[in-house]
Amino acid sequence: MYLEKIGDGGASAGHGLIHAVLAFLEDQRLDPTPLNYSFAYRVVSEPAGALALEVARRTDGGIRLTGGEVEQLGNAIDGAADVAAGRPNAPPVTPTAPATPEPDIAAAEALVTETLRQVAGFATMVSEIRSETQDFGRDLAASADALQRSTPIASTDAAVAELARITAAMRARVEIAEARLEQATREASDLREQLAAAHDDARRDPLTDLPNRRAFEEAVEAAQHGPVHIAMCDVDHFKAINDQHGHPVGDRVLRAIGTTLARECPGHLVARYGGEEFAVLITGIGTGAARALLEKARIAVGKRRYRLRESDTLVNGITLSAGLVTMTPGERLLSAIERVDALLYEAKRHGRNQSVGENG
Repeated sequence: MYLEKIGDGGASAGHGLIHAVLAFLEDQRLDPTPLNYSFAYRVVSEPAGALALEVARRTDGGIRLTGGEVEQLGNAIDGAADVAAGRPNAPPVTPTAPATPEPDIAAAEALVTETLRQVAGFATMVSEIRSETQDFGRDLAASADALQRSTPIASTDAAVAELARITAAMRARVEIAEARLEQATREASDLREQLAAAHDDARRDPLTDLPNRRAFEEAVEAAQHGPVHIAMCDVDHFKAINDQHGHPVGDRVLRAIGTTLARECPGHLVARYGGEEFAVLITGIGTGAARALLEKARIAVGKRRYRLRESDTLVNGITLSAGLVTMTPGERLLSAIERVDALLYEAKRHGRNQSVGENG
């Protein structure tokens, strides 16, 4: 599943491999340390290798690897290969990341550069307008003094003419400044829209159009009132769906599940947490009501029928396993996620297609 983005040759294949490595790390919830990155790189770059096959066996059914297993598996496979080749153990080589920035990073950098340019432009414009206003004030004050000192009519006429000249010049400057300010305001408005869209994109899953993991975590951190419940839902045997029907069908299934969960949990946040896993943030209701809401949503997913548009064949038996916890006062999100993951795995170990709460 991690190699679906890899293209044929060149930079495209290199970027696809990097995406696959990062997807593996995210799905397994492994920090991107050199050790973990090297491990993931070997798994996705050698899908038929001993390490990848053992990882597939251990993670079948949605079980994640632990940090200890990563180290143990890496050393075990390395040792076996070294013994077979008759050479001493050698540490794995961490691949060098590509120097070319990823498209998302490049787009973000472009927005930052444009923002800085706008800010600098506004600062320069304000400084110039302030300077011109000060010049106009000095000229106006000098003309007023001249009017006060002058008594002859000729002198008065000259002072009035000078005042009119200064005023006309200042008016022309103001019109130019207004035109520049209007143009800058339009550019700033466009930039705000781009920044808002970028902010939303960074917190939205492109496949399901649901909030993503970052948005979910931010929402949990911001939740302050009433009970806060976290549910984690995982599609049962999703790898088999991809293997049997292909990734495009698997993607459509994920979109349908996301739509169903969002519809069945109105007023609560449903997010795609990663891979075939969905998270639900339930707030403002008691534990019993939260459990009933989750169970209702899970059953609705299981009752839905998925038809292949290519062959009009029904795909049956798509179900969810889920866990639910209630956060304790002051509890960190990481702790709650660890607890809900344990309940999710318990649901899988007991036959899948069920939800498990903290009281069973």
